[in-house]
Amino acid sequence: MKNKNIFLIGTGTMAVDYAKVLKAQGHDFVVIGRGEISAASFHEKTGIKPISGGLENYLKNNSFPKGSYIIIATGTQDLMQVMLTVLRSGASKVLVEKPAALSIKELIKNEENLNIFKDKVFVAYNRRFYASVIEAQRLIKEDGGLQSMHFEFTEWAHKIEPLQKAPGIKENWFFANSTHVVDLAFYISGKPIDWNAYNKSGNIKWHDKTNFAGAGITEKGVLFSYISNWDSSGRWGIELLTKERRIYLKPLETIFIQPKGSVQVSDHEFVDTLDKEFKPGLFKQTEAFLNDATGSLLNLFEHINNAKFIYTKILS
Repeated sequence: MKNKNIFLIGTGTMAVDYAKVLKAQGHDFVVIGRGEISAASFHEKTGIKPISGGLENYLKNNSFPKGSYIIIATGTQDLMQVMLTVLRSGASKVLVEKPAALSIKELIKNEENLNIFKDKVFVAYNRRFYASVIEAQRLIKEDGGLQSMHFEFTEWAHKIEPLQKAPGIKENWFFANSTHVVDLAFYISGKPIDWNAYNKSGNIKWHDKTNFAGAGITEKGVLFSYISNWDSSGRWGIELLTKERRIYLKPLETIFIQPKGSVQVSDHEFVDTLDKEFKPGLFKQTEAFLNDATGSLLNLFEHINNAKFIYTKILS
């Protein structure tokens, strides 16, 4: 396990989080960054000195050994180009940070270019690996299955408004950020197969649609609904209903339980040591990727289909 050829692309905050996980798992790895300032900051935070100058410059005189595992943790605006460069340079397995492109349009536009690589690429929706999610799945199985679900992906527009982001990121905030919740909800319940989606524009100038609602049924027979209003109050959350209880992931890192026949909601204890020591979900996600245990990872083909048939419908 520790003899794998591992490359981490990027030196920002997310890359620092991956480096902490890789070090804790005992891996040797190469870090490739672009700018000197971010490289120096990465070195200070992790004790690892990156190769600066950018990926394309690195590949002029180097190549990825056969069987290499590449983790792409660059800025959202660079994910697609870096992913294409890495894949064309012979990478065997790639874990690219969500959502793998700046926009749904960019992702679908490159579908043909990515098609031959789709079995090699996984998109890092780390919330699938939260300890809370794993425990909720255990509880659902214990109760005989999931019957219905409600989720919310309200974004705090007043907090996002002043953020300095690369062009296109705030305009595609649903894809770049809200899909963390949408992906997780349908990962737990199954893909929607018969459903209606509604949306409206609001007072936010940097994002076209800001008020969302929808409902339907999934491939697993789970009835679902969702709501999100970025002009109002709210937060991310998922409610999972079995024949025995309602399971609240709100916030997503936690579990609260309401038993059938009771109005009492109580905190449910579970082991989440790794999610407290590292960025939640990242340790188990990275472990699954490097061990080829890809059952819970989102492959690129599924992500593209989600973008075409779920995310586009929510937005359109």
